[in-house]
Amino acid sequence: MMNNIMGKGIYIHIPFCVQKCIYCDFLSAPAGDDIKEAYTEALIRQIRNTAGKDERRQDITSVFFGGGTPSVMPYGCIASIMGAVREYFNILPDAEITIECNPKTVDEQKLMEYRECGINRISFGLQSADNNELKMLGRIHTYEDFVESYTMARRAGFDNINVDIMSAIPGQNEESLKNTFEKVTALTPEHISVYSLILEEGTYLADNIEKYPAVPDEDEDRKMYHMTKDFLAKCGYGRYEISNYSRKGCECRHNLLYWNRGEYFGFGCSAASLVGNKRYSVIRSLEDYIASDTDVSKLYENVEELSIKDEIEEFMFLGLRKMEGIDVNEFRKRFGMDIESVYENEIRQNIEKGLLVRRGSNLLLTELGIDVCNTVMSDFILTV
Repeated sequence: MMNNIMGKGIYIHIPFCVQKCIYCDFLSAPAGDDIKEAYTEALIRQIRNTAGKDERRQDITSVFFGGGTPSVMPYGCIASIMGAVREYFNILPDAEITIECNPKTVDEQKLMEYRECGINRISFGLQSADNNELKMLGRIHTYEDFVESYTMARRAGFDNINVDIMSAIPGQNEESLKNTFEKVTALTPEHISVYSLILEEGTYLADNIEKYPAVPDEDEDRKMYHMTKDFLAKCGYGRYEISNYSRKGCECRHNLLYWNRGEYFGFGCSAASLVGNKRYSVIRSLEDYIASDTDVSKLYENVEELSIKDEIEEFMFLGLRKMEGIDVNEFRKRFGMDIESVYENEIRQNIEKGLLVRRGSNLLLTELGIDVCNTVMSDFILTV
């Protein structure tokens, strides 16, 4: 697995969905085709106007269409957006190009459009193979719909497919989660992401939690996590990041770019960018975004110039999510100092507690450290 991600990434946010799930706090909502087409035009305008003489033709190693549900876009929109990306940036020949799709929102025509415009990876948001759980979560599909969409994607030629699964769903237990894994692994996807449900403030689920079965507690959640790791390992999926598993060579390059603090451009409402030492995001207002003109500076908010302190902290927080951890030689290369000169006590104390371990030039979380990763990572917040 590469620790240094060459080139930059592009994230494209599609803020539309069929209906909002009860746990979702992302910027997404239903919309008509006229709004979606106007949004496509605004996206292309932002891509074109971002790629000035300094950014134009930069090497791009990954492109990721996220949402929302990108697969709800009308026919031709995704291909048009990809056309603009290729016109203004240098998409490397082996670039990973991913689109998130929900089951029941794709058909053969859309899948062929994606293939023809160069998309080579699909991420299906299944969440559960239990239809009762899917209905409770507000998903529009059944497990059978997922299998149909997955099969169509294989027929269309997609040989790199991720499946998103959610654990710690209200009323879920280890057995029901294991049943989902059994069904999904039987289909042999290349990649599986497993995220614990987080009750986000302001979501329907968080505001109405008393209406639902009990959410698994922290101990039950940890048991599910360890079962997940063990079950997927037996099925040939290596854990390369806290919540992500893949067959060898199928690790998600775009996510690795994030975890290695690579640079990326964000296009579309609320999309974040990290370019040089600047982090910024696009405005959240769909109406204002669609009405935007050629001055892209008007689109950005939350512009932050990162200090060396900020960059070091992010390097640690993000890098420790990977099972290979962080490379102390890479730390020295990036920041011009030895990691011990910054974190000598924190590293020693966490190693003594059995939460961190050295392996060659890498520093990584132990299994116990993964269980309390938020506590470990808080130790690497710099106070001066």
